[in-house]
Amino acid sequence: MRGNTIFKTGIVGTIFAVICCFTPILVVSFGALGLSAWLGWIDYVLIPGLLLFIALALYGYRQRARARA
Repeated sequence: MRGNTIFKTGIVGTIFAVICCFTPILVVSFGALGLSAWLGWIDYVLIPGLLLFIALALYGYRQRARARA
């Protein structure tokens, strides 16, 4: 069961990071809130976050496959 939870968390985090990276949702929302000065460092956070969630999803998938076997 734990591998399944890790896998789901990885997938949800990956989808969220992809939406924030490849669409301007985060940029528009920060601009609307008046926080556009913080957008200079956003690439330093979102790209490693995306890679982390992809790795988490792969790890969860591997754990889930081992539990089924």
